[in-house]
Amino acid sequence: MKFRAMLSAATALTVALPAMVGVAQAEATQIQFWHAFTGRLGELLDKQVADFNASQDQYEVVATLKGNYSEALNAGIAAFRAGEQPHILQVFEVGTATMMAAKGAIKPVYEVMAEAEADFDPSAYLAPVAGYYTNTDGEMLSLPYNSSTPVLYINKNALEAAGLDPETKPATWSEVEEILVKLKESGSECPLTTAWQSWIHLENLSAYHNVPFATEANGFAGTDTELAFNGDLQVKHIDKMGAWAKDGLFSYSGRRNEGGARFRSGECAMFTESSAGYAGVKAEADFPFTVTNLPYWADAEGAPFNTIIGGASLWVMSGHEGEEYAGVADFLNYLSSAEVQAQWHQDTGYLPITTAAYELTKEQGFYDENPGTDIAILQMTGKAPTDNSKGIRLGNFDQVRAIIDEELEAVWQGEKDAKTALDEAVNRGNQLLRRFEQSTR
Repeated sequence: MKFRAMLSAATALTVALPAMVGVAQAEATQIQFWHAFTGRLGELLDKQVADFNASQDQYEVVATLKGNYSEALNAGIAAFRAGEQPHILQVFEVGTATMMAAKGAIKPVYEVMAEAEADFDPSAYLAPVAGYYTNTDGEMLSLPYNSSTPVLYINKNALEAAGLDPETKPATWSEVEEILVKLKESGSECPLTTAWQSWIHLENLSAYHNVPFATEANGFAGTDTELAFNGDLQVKHIDKMGAWAKDGLFSYSGRRNEGGARFRSGECAMFTESSAGYAGVKAEADFPFTVTNLPYWADAEGAPFNTIIGGASLWVMSGHEGEEYAGVADFLNYLSSAEVQAQWHQDTGYLPITTAAYELTKEQGFYDENPGTDIAILQMTGKAPTDNSKGIRLGNFDQVRAIIDEELEAVWQGEKDAKTALDEAVNRGNQLLRRFEQSTR
Protein backbone atom coordinates (compact mmCIF):
# COMPACT_ATOMS: atom_id res chain seq x y z
CA MET A 1 0.00 0.00 0.00
CA LYS A 2 2.81 2.35 0.93
CA PHE A 3 4.49 1.61 -2.41
CA ARG A 4 1.26 2.31 -4.30
CA ALA A 5 0.76 5.53 -2.35
CA MET A 6 4.33 6.62 -3.09
CA LEU A 7 3.87 5.75 -6.78
CA SER A 8 0.64 7.73 -6.94
CA ALA A 9 2.28 10.71 -5.27
CA ALA A 10 5.23 10.56 -7.66
CA THR A 11 2.91 10.32 -10.64
CA ALA A 12 0.93 13.29 -9.40
CA LEU A 13 4.10 15.30 -8.94
CA THR A 14 5.30 14.36 -12.43
CA VAL A 15 2.03 15.61 -13.88
CA ALA A 16 1.99 18.74 -11.73
CA LEU A 17 5.56 19.92 -12.34
CA PRO A 18 5.10 20.90 -16.02
CA ALA A 19 1.91 22.68 -15.11
CA MET A 20 3.70 24.53 -12.31
CA VAL A 21 6.48 25.53 -14.71
CA GLY A 22 3.86 26.69 -17.18
CA VAL A 23 2.23 28.86 -14.50
CA ALA A 24 5.61 30.40 -13.62
CA GLN A 25 6.33 31.13 -17.26
CA ALA A 26 2.85 32.54 -17.78
CA GLU A 27 3.47 35.08 -14.99
CA ALA A 28 5.96 36.91 -17.22
CA THR A 29 4.18 39.79 -18.97
CA GLN A 30 4.62 39.50 -22.73
CA ILE A 31 5.76 42.50 -24.76
CA GLN A 32 5.20 42.19 -28.51
CA PHE A 33 7.93 43.80 -30.64
CA TRP A 34 7.46 43.95 -34.43
CA HIS A 35 10.51 44.70 -36.53
CA ALA A 36 11.98 44.64 -40.05
CA PHE A 37 15.42 43.11 -39.54
CA THR A 38 16.64 40.06 -41.43
CA GLY A 39 20.09 38.49 -41.87
CA ARG A 40 22.88 39.52 -39.54
CA LEU A 41 20.92 42.45 -38.11
CA GLY A 42 18.03 40.14 -37.31
CA GLU A 43 20.38 37.79 -35.48
CA LEU A 44 21.82 40.63 -33.42
CA LEU A 45 18.36 41.94 -32.56
CA ASP A 46 17.27 38.47 -31.46
CA LYS A 47 20.31 38.29 -29.18
CA GLN A 48 19.42 41.62 -27.56
CA VAL A 49 15.91 40.36 -26.90
CA ALA A 50 17.15 37.04 -25.51
CA ASP A 51 19.66 38.79 -23.25
CA PHE A 52 16.97 41.12 -21.89
CA ASN A 53 14.61 38.22 -21.25
CA ALA A 54 17.36 36.34 -19.43
CA SER A 55 18.25 39.39 -17.31
CA GLN A 56 14.91 39.41 -15.45
CA ASP A 57 11.78 37.30 -15.05
CA GLN A 58 8.99 39.92 -15.03
CA TYR A 59 8.71 40.45 -18.77
CA GLU A 60 9.17 38.46 -21.94
CA VAL A 61 9.77 40.41 -25.12
CA VAL A 62 8.62 38.52 -28.22
CA ALA A 63 10.28 39.78 -31.39
CA THR A 64 8.46 39.17 -34.68
CA LEU A 65 9.71 39.93 -38.20
CA LYS A 66 7.06 41.76 -40.24
CA GLY A 67 8.82 42.12 -43.59
CA ASN A 68 10.81 45.11 -44.83
CA TYR A 69 10.43 48.61 -43.41
CA SER A 70 7.44 49.52 -45.56
CA GLU A 71 5.71 46.23 -44.82
CA ALA A 72 6.32 46.52 -41.09
CA LEU A 73 4.82 50.02 -41.01
CA ASN A 74 1.77 48.90 -42.97
CA ALA A 75 1.37 45.85 -40.73
CA GLY A 76 1.45 48.02 -37.63
CA ILE A 77 -1.18 50.41 -39.00
CA ALA A 78 -3.44 47.55 -40.05
CA ALA A 79 -3.03 45.85 -36.66
CA PHE A 80 -3.98 49.02 -34.80
CA ARG A 81 -7.15 49.37 -36.85
CA ALA A 82 -8.00 45.76 -35.97
CA GLY A 83 -7.19 46.28 -32.28
CA GLU A 84 -4.29 43.83 -32.46
CA GLN A 85 -1.32 46.22 -32.37
CA PRO A 86 2.02 45.24 -30.84
CA HIS A 87 3.49 47.13 -27.92
CA ILE A 88 6.54 48.24 -29.91
CA LEU A 89 6.78 48.87 -33.66
CA GLN A 90 10.03 49.54 -35.52
CA VAL A 91 9.38 52.31 -38.08
CA PHE A 92 11.95 53.67 -40.54
CA GLU A 93 12.71 57.36 -40.45
CA VAL A 94 10.54 58.22 -43.45
CA GLY A 95 7.51 57.03 -41.49
CA THR A 96 8.13 59.53 -38.67
CA ALA A 97 5.66 62.19 -39.85
CA THR A 98 3.03 59.49 -40.43
CA MET A 99 3.46 58.18 -36.87
CA MET A 100 3.43 61.69 -35.38
CA ALA A 101 0.15 62.38 -37.14
CA ALA A 102 -1.36 59.14 -35.79
CA LYS A 103 -1.73 60.56 -32.27
CA GLY A 104 -4.40 58.13 -31.17
CA ALA A 105 -2.28 55.17 -32.23
CA ILE A 106 0.94 56.00 -30.39
CA LYS A 107 2.02 56.51 -26.81
CA PRO A 108 5.02 58.87 -26.78
CA VAL A 109 8.17 57.44 -25.22
CA TYR A 110 8.48 60.35 -22.78
CA GLU A 111 5.00 59.51 -21.43
CA VAL A 112 5.82 55.80 -21.17
CA MET A 113 8.97 56.56 -19.21
CA ALA A 114 7.27 59.12 -16.92
CA GLU A 115 4.37 56.82 -16.06
CA ALA A 116 6.75 53.94 -15.33
CA GLU A 117 8.90 56.30 -13.21
CA ALA A 118 11.85 55.03 -15.23
CA ASP A 119 15.35 56.45 -14.98
CA PHE A 120 15.21 58.35 -18.26
CA ASP A 121 17.36 61.31 -19.30
CA PRO A 122 16.72 62.63 -22.84
CA SER A 123 19.97 64.65 -22.72
CA ALA A 124 21.94 61.38 -22.57
CA TYR A 125 21.13 60.74 -26.25
CA LEU A 126 23.20 62.13 -29.12
CA ALA A 127 21.54 65.39 -30.17
CA PRO A 128 21.61 64.85 -33.97
CA VAL A 129 19.97 61.47 -33.45
CA ALA A 130 17.42 62.25 -30.75
CA GLY A 131 16.46 65.56 -32.36
CA TYR A 132 14.82 63.81 -35.27
CA TYR A 133 12.43 61.95 -32.98
CA THR A 134 11.43 64.74 -30.60
CA ASN A 135 8.61 67.27 -30.72
CA THR A 136 9.01 71.04 -30.67
CA ASP A 137 9.23 70.93 -26.85
CA GLY A 138 12.17 68.54 -27.02
CA GLU A 139 10.14 65.58 -25.74
CA MET A 140 11.09 62.19 -27.17
CA LEU A 141 8.31 60.61 -29.21
CA SER A 142 10.08 57.40 -30.20
CA LEU A 143 13.35 55.75 -29.25
CA PRO A 144 16.10 56.16 -31.90
CA TYR A 145 16.94 52.47 -31.89
CA ASN A 146 18.95 52.02 -35.10
CA SER A 147 20.25 55.24 -36.60
CA SER A 148 22.69 55.34 -39.48
CA THR A 149 24.11 57.74 -42.03
CA PRO A 150 25.60 57.07 -45.48
CA VAL A 151 29.30 56.44 -46.02
CA LEU A 152 31.52 55.18 -48.83
CA TYR A 153 32.86 51.61 -48.85
CA ILE A 154 35.90 50.79 -50.99
CA ASN A 155 37.35 47.42 -51.99
CA LYS A 156 41.10 47.88 -51.49
CA ASN A 157 41.97 44.97 -53.78
CA ALA A 158 40.02 46.57 -56.62
CA LEU A 159 41.96 49.81 -56.23
CA GLU A 160 45.26 47.95 -56.23
CA ALA A 161 44.27 46.02 -59.36
CA ALA A 162 43.63 49.37 -61.06
CA GLY A 163 47.10 50.56 -60.17
CA LEU A 164 45.86 52.84 -57.41
CA ASP A 165 46.96 53.20 -53.80
CA PRO A 166 44.67 50.81 -51.89
CA GLU A 167 44.53 53.29 -49.01
CA THR A 168 43.04 56.00 -51.23
CA LYS A 169 40.12 57.86 -49.62
CA PRO A 170 38.49 60.23 -52.10
CA ALA A 171 37.02 63.30 -50.41
CA THR A 172 35.14 64.75 -53.39
CA TRP A 173 32.97 63.42 -56.17
CA SER A 174 35.50 64.71 -58.69
CA GLU A 175 38.14 62.49 -57.09
CA VAL A 176 35.69 59.59 -57.15
CA GLU A 177 35.18 60.09 -60.88
CA GLU A 178 38.93 59.84 -61.53
CA ILE A 179 39.04 56.54 -59.62
CA LEU A 180 35.98 55.17 -61.42
CA VAL A 181 37.60 55.79 -64.81
CA LYS A 182 40.72 53.86 -63.77
CA LEU A 183 38.64 51.03 -62.31
CA LYS A 184 36.74 50.73 -65.58
CA GLU A 185 39.99 50.74 -67.57
CA SER A 186 41.31 47.93 -65.35
CA GLY A 187 38.35 45.74 -66.29
CA SER A 188 35.87 46.42 -63.51
CA GLU A 189 32.30 45.84 -64.67
CA CYS A 190 30.92 47.65 -61.63
CA PRO A 191 33.16 50.49 -60.46
CA LEU A 192 30.38 52.04 -58.33
CA THR A 193 26.95 51.03 -57.10
CA THR A 194 24.66 52.35 -54.39
CA ALA A 195 21.97 51.39 -51.91
CA TRP A 196 18.96 53.58 -51.08
CA GLN A 197 19.48 56.01 -53.95
CA SER A 198 16.99 58.68 -52.82
CA TRP A 199 18.27 58.70 -49.23
CA ILE A 200 21.94 58.93 -50.21
CA HIS A 201 22.00 60.79 -53.52
CA LEU A 202 19.22 63.32 -52.93
CA GLU A 203 18.26 63.51 -49.25
CA ASN A 204 21.77 63.32 -47.80
CA LEU A 205 23.30 65.06 -50.82
CA SER A 206 21.08 68.05 -50.04
CA ALA A 207 21.88 68.09 -46.32
CA TYR A 208 25.61 67.60 -46.90
CA HIS A 209 25.68 70.70 -49.12
CA ASN A 210 23.19 72.72 -47.04
CA VAL A 211 20.57 73.07 -49.75
CA PRO A 212 16.87 72.36 -49.08
CA PHE A 213 15.28 69.06 -49.95
CA ALA A 214 11.92 70.63 -49.12
CA THR A 215 10.60 73.95 -47.81
CA GLU A 216 9.51 74.62 -44.22
CA ALA A 217 12.85 73.38 -42.83
CA ASN A 218 12.44 70.09 -44.70
CA GLY A 219 9.01 69.65 -43.16
CA PHE A 220 10.00 70.23 -39.52
CA ALA A 221 8.26 73.62 -39.48
CA GLY A 222 4.91 72.50 -40.85
CA THR A 223 2.95 70.22 -43.14
CA ASP A 224 2.50 72.90 -45.82
CA THR A 225 5.92 72.00 -47.20
CA GLU A 226 6.84 71.66 -50.86
CA LEU A 227 9.65 69.62 -52.37
CA ALA A 228 12.76 71.48 -53.53
CA PHE A 229 15.26 68.80 -54.56
CA ASN A 230 15.32 69.98 -58.18
CA GLY A 231 17.80 72.76 -57.49
CA ASP A 232 21.09 73.31 -59.30
CA LEU A 233 23.21 71.19 -56.94
CA GLN A 234 20.89 68.19 -57.07
CA VAL A 235 20.49 68.39 -60.85
CA LYS A 236 24.26 68.58 -61.25
CA HIS A 237 24.82 65.47 -59.14
CA ILE A 238 22.12 63.34 -60.77
CA ASP A 239 23.23 64.49 -64.22
CA LYS A 240 26.78 63.37 -63.42
CA MET A 241 25.58 59.99 -62.15
CA GLY A 242 23.49 59.58 -65.29
CA ALA A 243 26.62 60.15 -67.36
CA TRP A 244 28.48 57.62 -65.23
CA ALA A 245 25.71 55.09 -65.81
CA LYS A 246 25.96 55.63 -69.57
CA ASP A 247 29.75 55.20 -69.50
CA GLY A 248 29.67 52.07 -67.33
CA LEU A 249 31.17 53.79 -64.29
CA PHE A 250 28.00 53.50 -62.19
CA SER A 251 25.90 50.34 -62.10
CA TYR A 252 22.37 50.58 -60.68
CA SER A 253 21.42 47.67 -58.43
CA GLY A 254 17.94 48.47 -57.10
CA ARG A 255 15.89 50.71 -54.87
CA ARG A 256 16.85 49.28 -51.50
CA ASN A 257 20.05 47.45 -50.63
CA GLU A 258 20.39 45.06 -53.54
CA GLY A 259 23.84 46.51 -54.19
CA GLY A 260 25.11 45.17 -50.88
CA ALA A 261 25.50 41.63 -52.15
CA ARG A 262 27.34 42.90 -55.23
CA PHE A 263 29.86 44.81 -53.13
CA ARG A 264 30.33 42.08 -50.53
CA SER A 265 30.99 39.51 -53.27
CA GLY A 266 33.70 41.71 -54.77
CA GLU A 267 31.76 42.43 -57.98
CA CYS A 268 31.50 46.18 -57.32
CA ALA A 269 34.55 48.17 -56.27
CA MET A 270 32.93 51.15 -54.53
CA PHE A 271 29.61 51.37 -52.75
CA THR A 272 27.61 54.20 -51.17
CA GLU A 273 25.59 52.65 -48.37
CA SER A 274 24.43 53.07 -44.79
CA SER A 275 27.03 52.96 -42.04
CA ALA A 276 25.01 49.96 -40.84
CA GLY A 277 26.19 48.05 -43.90
CA TYR A 278 29.37 47.52 -41.93
CA ALA A 279 27.93 44.44 -40.18
CA GLY A 280 27.30 42.63 -43.45
CA VAL A 281 30.55 43.70 -45.11
CA LYS A 282 32.61 42.67 -42.10
CA ALA A 283 30.86 39.30 -41.92
CA GLU A 284 30.86 38.40 -45.63
CA ALA A 285 33.58 40.25 -47.57
CA ASP A 286 36.77 38.23 -48.07
CA PHE A 287 38.77 41.30 -49.10
CA PRO A 288 40.19 44.29 -47.18
CA PHE A 289 37.92 47.32 -47.33
CA THR A 290 37.87 50.99 -46.36
CA VAL A 291 35.01 52.91 -44.79
CA THR A 292 35.28 56.63 -45.47
CA ASN A 293 33.23 59.81 -45.66
CA LEU A 294 30.49 60.34 -48.18
CA PRO A 295 32.06 62.46 -50.96
CA TYR A 296 30.95 66.05 -51.61
CA TRP A 297 31.18 68.62 -54.40
CA ALA A 298 34.09 70.93 -53.58
CA ASP A 299 32.63 73.93 -55.43
CA ALA A 300 29.57 74.04 -53.16
CA GLU A 301 29.94 76.88 -50.65
CA GLY A 302 30.76 75.67 -47.14
CA ALA A 303 30.58 71.97 -48.03
CA PRO A 304 30.65 69.54 -46.48
CA PHE A 305 28.11 70.18 -43.75
CA ASN A 306 26.64 67.18 -41.92
CA THR A 307 24.73 64.19 -43.21
CA ILE A 308 21.38 63.11 -41.78
CA ILE A 309 20.16 59.91 -40.23
CA GLY A 310 18.43 56.94 -41.69
CA GLY A 311 17.48 53.72 -40.00
CA ALA A 312 14.51 53.47 -37.69
CA SER A 313 13.10 54.19 -34.26
CA LEU A 314 10.88 52.27 -31.87
CA TRP A 315 7.34 53.57 -31.48
CA VAL A 316 5.15 52.50 -28.57
CA MET A 317 1.59 51.72 -29.61
CA SER A 318 -1.40 52.76 -27.49
CA GLY A 319 -4.15 50.50 -26.18
CA HIS A 320 -2.24 48.28 -23.71
CA GLU A 321 -2.22 47.85 -19.94
CA GLY A 322 -0.09 49.85 -17.51
CA GLU A 323 1.96 46.86 -16.36
CA GLU A 324 2.80 46.10 -19.98
CA TYR A 325 4.03 49.66 -20.50
CA ALA A 326 6.25 49.28 -17.43
CA GLY A 327 7.85 46.35 -19.26
CA VAL A 328 8.22 48.44 -22.41
CA ALA A 329 10.00 51.12 -20.39
CA ASP A 330 12.36 48.54 -18.90
CA PHE A 331 13.16 47.12 -22.32
CA LEU A 332 13.79 50.55 -23.92
CA ASN A 333 16.06 51.50 -21.02
CA TYR A 334 17.93 48.22 -21.45
CA LEU A 335 18.46 48.94 -25.15
CA SER A 336 19.74 52.42 -24.26
CA SER A 337 22.30 51.27 -21.70
CA ALA A 338 25.90 52.12 -22.51
CA GLU A 339 27.05 48.50 -22.64
CA VAL A 340 24.24 47.31 -24.91
CA GLN A 341 24.47 50.34 -27.19
CA ALA A 342 28.27 50.17 -27.47
CA GLN A 343 28.09 46.51 -28.49
CA TRP A 344 25.25 47.21 -30.94
CA HIS A 345 27.21 50.08 -32.50
CA GLN A 346 30.36 47.97 -32.79
CA ASP A 347 28.56 44.95 -34.25
CA THR A 348 26.36 46.78 -36.74
CA GLY A 349 27.79 50.15 -37.75
CA TYR A 350 24.66 51.92 -36.49
CA LEU A 351 25.36 55.05 -34.50
CA PRO A 352 25.53 54.69 -30.73
CA ILE A 353 22.40 56.53 -29.59
CA THR A 354 23.96 57.83 -26.37
CA THR A 355 27.08 59.81 -25.56
CA ALA A 356 27.97 57.21 -22.93
CA ALA A 357 27.98 54.41 -25.52
CA TYR A 358 30.20 56.46 -27.82
CA GLU A 359 32.65 57.22 -25.02
CA LEU A 360 32.69 53.56 -23.91
CA THR A 361 33.45 52.44 -27.46
CA LYS A 362 36.38 54.87 -27.59
CA GLU A 363 37.66 53.66 -24.21
CA GLN A 364 37.52 50.08 -25.44
CA GLY A 365 39.81 50.99 -28.35
CA PHE A 366 37.31 49.89 -30.98
CA TYR A 367 37.91 52.84 -33.32
CA ASP A 368 41.67 52.37 -33.15
CA GLU A 369 41.34 48.69 -34.04
CA ASN A 370 38.68 49.26 -36.72
CA PRO A 371 39.58 52.41 -38.68
CA GLY A 372 36.63 54.18 -40.27
CA THR A 373 33.98 52.95 -37.84
CA ASP A 374 33.74 56.40 -36.25
CA ILE A 375 33.24 58.11 -39.61
CA ALA A 376 29.45 58.12 -39.32
CA ILE A 377 29.48 59.86 -35.95
CA LEU A 378 32.05 62.47 -36.96
CA GLN A 379 30.24 63.10 -40.24
CA MET A 380 26.94 63.78 -38.46
CA THR A 381 28.32 65.82 -35.59
CA GLY A 382 31.11 67.76 -37.33
CA LYS A 383 28.99 70.86 -37.83
CA ALA A 384 25.89 72.23 -36.15
CA PRO A 385 22.75 71.18 -38.05
CA THR A 386 21.00 73.79 -40.19
CA ASP A 387 17.38 73.86 -41.33
CA ASN A 388 18.58 71.96 -44.39
CA SER A 389 20.67 69.39 -42.53
CA LYS A 390 18.86 68.35 -39.36
CA GLY A 391 16.68 65.82 -41.15
CA ILE A 392 13.61 65.47 -43.36
CA ARG A 393 10.13 64.98 -41.93
CA LEU A 394 7.48 64.64 -44.61
CA GLY A 395 4.10 62.98 -44.77
CA ASN A 396 3.60 60.14 -47.26
CA PHE A 397 7.40 60.10 -47.54
CA ASP A 398 7.60 56.42 -48.40
CA GLN A 399 5.38 57.03 -51.43
CA VAL A 400 7.37 60.16 -52.34
CA ARG A 401 10.52 58.04 -52.32
CA ALA A 402 8.89 55.57 -54.68
CA ILE A 403 8.27 58.41 -57.13
CA ILE A 404 11.88 59.57 -56.80
CA ASP A 405 13.11 56.03 -57.41
CA GLU A 406 11.03 55.78 -60.57
CA GLU A 407 12.31 59.08 -61.95
CA LEU A 408 15.95 58.31 -61.10
CA GLU A 409 15.67 54.96 -62.85
CA ALA A 410 14.60 56.83 -65.97
CA VAL A 411 17.82 58.87 -65.75
CA TRP A 412 20.04 55.79 -65.26
CA GLN A 413 18.38 54.18 -68.29
CA GLY A 414 18.95 57.26 -70.44
CA GLU A 415 15.22 57.89 -70.88
CA LYS A 416 15.17 61.32 -69.17
CA ASP A 417 17.66 64.05 -68.41
CA ALA A 418 18.27 64.90 -64.75
CA LYS A 419 16.38 68.22 -64.75
CA THR A 420 13.26 66.76 -66.32
CA ALA A 421 13.25 63.76 -63.99
CA LEU A 422 13.71 65.80 -60.82
CA ASP A 423 11.13 68.40 -61.89
CA GLU A 424 8.59 65.64 -62.46
CA ALA A 425 9.45 63.95 -59.17
CA VAL A 426 8.88 67.25 -57.35
CA ASN A 427 5.55 67.87 -59.06
CA ARG A 428 4.28 64.35 -58.45
CA GLY A 429 5.57 64.29 -54.87
CA ASN A 430 3.93 67.60 -54.01
CA GLN A 431 0.54 66.08 -54.80
CA LEU A 432 1.17 63.48 -52.10
CA LEU A 433 2.25 66.16 -49.63
CA ARG A 434 -0.98 68.10 -50.21
CA ARG A 435 -3.01 64.95 -49.51
CA PHE A 436 -1.12 64.42 -46.25
CA GLU A 437 -1.59 68.07 -45.26
CA GLN A 438 -5.34 67.81 -45.82
CA SER A 439 -5.52 64.59 -43.77
CA THR A 440 -3.94 66.32 -40.74
CA ARG A 441 -6.36 69.26 -40.65
